[in-house]
Amino acid sequence: MSTTTQLKYFDELKRTMEWLAGQPQVMFVGQTVAGPGTFMYQTLRDCPKDRLLEMPINESFQMQFTIGLALSGYVPISVYPRQNFLLLATGDMANMLDKIPAISGGKWPLKVIIRVATGPDAPVHPGHQHIGNYAKAMRELFSWIEIVELNSAEEIFPAYQHALTRTDGKSTLVIEHGNFYNEEYYAKRMFTTPSQH
Repeated sequence: MSTTTQLKYFDELKRTMEWLAGQPQVMFVGQTVAGPGTFMYQTLRDCPKDRLLEMPINESFQMQFTIGLALSGYVPISVYPRQNFLLLATGDMANMLDKIPAISGGKWPLKVIIRVATGPDAPVHPGHQHIGNYAKAMRELFSWIEIVELNSAEEIFPAYQHALTRTDGKSTLVIEHGNFYNEEYYAKRMFTTPSQH
């Protein structure tokens, strides 16, 4: 693909989020989904406001609320700007979201999309508690939640489309790379912390 037609990571994320927001069962929940504060908000800024539910900084509660939305028939997209802080919701993911299909004998398959990012480390390094990538560990931890890393712009729409339309009842954790929002980093494929998968 030539550089003149190459999809841009940020632009493709923004287009994909707007497409998702147009689907009747989708609701975005999370920190800085309805107002500025992190780089992820910029991909949601033009989505309908009635699809964006701002959450307090309480990662565990957010995941529990997300599970409740899924049980009520929504396909929630739960937004966590950093993987480091998603760790605070990992117990809820491991013990509830990942286990409810088994606990219910398959009667309650939950479709949740968790959107998270590795933080960008340039032009200013935000600190080591913002740039972690725990994809490898999460693949070991979960059995019913699929882990998908978006390493190119071309992967973005198909990954989110599959997460929304999948029929196997599984949830999807989609990992974006904050450095790729920056076109110079994207061109060089520079990662913050490799997942080593």
